[in-house]
Amino acid sequence: MNLMRRALLGTLWAILGWRPSSAKESGPASGEETMQTEAEASSVTPRHVLCFLGRDSDLSHLSEAALQAITDFAAGFSIDEDYSQAEPDDRMSRSFDVCWDRVEPDAWDQADEKAVADHQSVLYILGPSMAQAETVKVSMLALRLVEHLIGAGAVAVKGESAGIAHGLDRWRELIRQGAAAQKAADRLAQQRIGRLAFAKRPLSARGYLESVGFHLVGLPDVYVPDTAGSEKQIVAIMDAVADEIAERGLEPTLKDRRASLSFNSTYEMDEFKFNPYGIVRLGG
Repeated sequence: MNLMRRALLGTLWAILGWRPSSAKESGPASGEETMQTEAEASSVTPRHVLCFLGRDSDLSHLSEAALQAITDFAAGFSIDEDYSQAEPDDRMSRSFDVCWDRVEPDAWDQADEKAVADHQSVLYILGPSMAQAETVKVSMLALRLVEHLIGAGAVAVKGESAGIAHGLDRWRELIRQGAAAQKAADRLAQQRIGRLAFAKRPLSARGYLESVGFHLVGLPDVYVPDTAGSEKQIVAIMDAVADEIAERGLEPTLKDRRASLSFNSTYEMDEFKFNPYGIVRLGG
């Protein structure tokens, strides 16, 4: 787990130097926390960064599909022209390896790994900065964008903002669930599906297992003591706490769970993984 966490801290978006709105330039040593106030944290607005791999070196198929989607339904998203490339990136296999979702059974397979290894082009799409009230809506648009680009020939997809990757079959299932939740106008279901699609869990953090990326659907991240059970049990606790916050609100959940809200994070405010809505820490 510690190796995976260190690798995630160095995923490709960090190498490329992307930053969200509001930023400090210096960062803590890996694993150290920085003190932030709620007011400071609230100045940060999350955004999606999506990575799509193409099967051939003609990037126009994916870029034209992306531009059409942006015109049709994904206003505010944009292609990153600086880092998209019509050639393979030899860092991708390692990057996807540390980002695959290891919670959902069969979230990827050997065909997905081979598609990553054999890719010939890379397209990055940047989402808009999101107000908290807009996070679920924009995350559903991001999921539609993933659907559109898979249909246009993307062979692998990764969410860079939390460092999460799924195989194409798993992406299609999340897309199906998201569409059903939108049709039913079920915001709680949309929020849950967006969280499963674009957040990563669990990662280790000095006596805790943590989530990363819950801010992409407007929620604080959740830290659970690593003594609370197996990884599978702790992930279930994380998901239950997130659902309780979404359904009942933050304060009742903190009270019932005997938890605290903190804005001290191992991520700097200029990192996409920084959660401006804080961290819910469960007691030991």
